[in-house]
Amino acid sequence: MKTLMEGYARFRKGYWRRHKALFSTLARDGQAPPAMVIACADSRVAPEVIFDCAPGEIFVVRNVSALVPPYAPDTGNHGTSAALEFAVTALKVRTIVVLGHSQCGGIRALMKGPGAGQGDFIASWMAIAHKARQRVCDSPQAEGADFDSLCHACEHEAIRDSLENLMTFPWIAARVADGSLTLAGMHFNVQSGGLVPVG
Repeated sequence: MKTLMEGYARFRKGYWRRHKALFSTLARDGQAPPAMVIACADSRVAPEVIFDCAPGEIFVVRNVSALVPPYAPDTGNHGTSAALEFAVTALKVRTIVVLGHSQCGGIRALMKGPGAGQGDFIASWMAIAHKARQRVCDSPQAEGADFDSLCHACEHEAIRDSLENLMTFPWIAARVADGSLTLAGMHFNVQSGGLVPVG
């Protein structure tokens, strides 16, 4: 906690003072970010840093492995789906980016198979990417591939599945169809800093 509060003190004396006018505008006028980024909760993958964005420029939701569940309106708790609904129907973002990354712990647990990463919530959440895992394991390239290579392939496949799942939300599909919303997948390499499109 001490480290966090020291960081806040630096922010207040430095960044906030330099951008006081921006914060005043955002407080007065509200937010109108043109893009939403669905990213992993991994501490090494901060969308605001990767895309060099100021406050108010991107609407971000982060979860384990940057997964998007399929549309399923029910009484359950749907944090990612609720964020999507708000971003698309209220904020009217024009772009949604699914941002996966290298060395993803959730994907590595998924690739280890049943029993790995078990707990109260992780295994059921990662089941969203089960089809991605299956495609990787069933591919001809899987034979003889090392574990890291399989995980890398699954990271990309999970992004593709999340893009497909986005299209199951009717208010997303309608906006994609009329051209007012664009979907994009990207993969960030933590070590090299590289960013590649995935689709």
